[in-house]
Amino acid sequence: MKTTLKTKKTQTIISLGLLALLYIAVFILEQVLPAQAMLFTVLKKGAIYALVAVSMNLLNGFTGLFSLGQAGFMLIGAYVYAIFTIPAVMRPDVYQYFDGGIIQFALPVIIAIALAGIAAAIVAALIGLPALRLKSDYLAIATLGFAEIIRAIFQWDKLGPITNGSNLLRKFPTFNDFNILNADGDVIVYLSTLVPFIIVGVCIFLIVLVIRSSYGRVFRAIRDDERAAEAMGVNLFAHKEMSFVISSFFAGIGGALLAMYQMTVQASAFKSAMTYEILLIVVIGGIGSVTGSCIGSFLFIAASEWWLRGLDSGTFLGINAPTVFRSGFRKVIFAVIIMAIVLFYRKGLMGDKEFSIARIAKRFKRKKAEQ
Repeated sequence: MKTTLKTKKTQTIISLGLLALLYIAVFILEQVLPAQAMLFTVLKKGAIYALVAVSMNLLNGFTGLFSLGQAGFMLIGAYVYAIFTIPAVMRPDVYQYFDGGIIQFALPVIIAIALAGIAAAIVAALIGLPALRLKSDYLAIATLGFAEIIRAIFQWDKLGPITNGSNLLRKFPTFNDFNILNADGDVIVYLSTLVPFIIVGVCIFLIVLVIRSSYGRVFRAIRDDERAAEAMGVNLFAHKEMSFVISSFFAGIGGALLAMYQMTVQASAFKSAMTYEILLIVVIGGIGSVTGSCIGSFLFIAASEWWLRGLDSGTFLGINAPTVFRSGFRKVIFAVIIMAIVLFYRKGLMGDKEFSIARIAKRFKRKKAEQ
């Protein structure tokens, strides 16, 4: 027993050490490499998509609810954050068609991010009342429809004094505002990648705590067999609603972070295709795997935004062939890669397993014993 506890303690220390090394590496890279390096695009957007993918996995993978409303909740989070952080002096310029808008104050960034998650959770609680009575494909269609309705509402000119209608929201704090400046306004310490990494890390840690709690066990019971869970006294609707609200809360935070990354917010950008991208990341990483969603997110963004981008301009891996590589060819190759992953890793890269120091140690011992 003592040996087991000591082993678990050692594995926890090693895991925390590796996580600390990751954050230190991100900090060092940010100080050394140019701020415009594509690596930081992958790290920032990959981290944001990782949070949204993990929140979607909580619902789809751990609770067994097929929802396609993630883009709608991200939209709510993005708008709430932007609306409540635009400085009052900037509002006449942003809301130029609506006399400066109704709201004439600005909240601190962290409070606005939390408020973005709360707003998404409240809307999810209301949507969940009728939608969670449905199952399977019907739930997916209902949540997708709600997401499209939300997008249309936020573009409605009658709400323009609050949402700015179909116009852009801008001039709110972004990731670059986390950088430390000197008296001349020059950046002396870059934190525009590290801070969102920390925020995403804390959010994913909280989701993991939920998954490992008694509520998480109930979610998995509902996923495995609803009737058996109900027979054991589980209130199915209450726990489905809880999972839906928690997932939407973190999707709202993801939307706020995406607004900070993109520096502008417009409802037309939050289309159903965004939800499909998140769902694809969950499937690639493994349904029911938190680390799979994180790995899948960074691979997805790296491939689509960086590694394969040269295909659209006629250059790839040093090969210049403009007559062969046309605009949009990147998507063709990306689709082939996804098909290959689905064929060879039918349960995703991680399946339903998690990255574990203990599992790696066992494999290492097994290989050593075989030798």
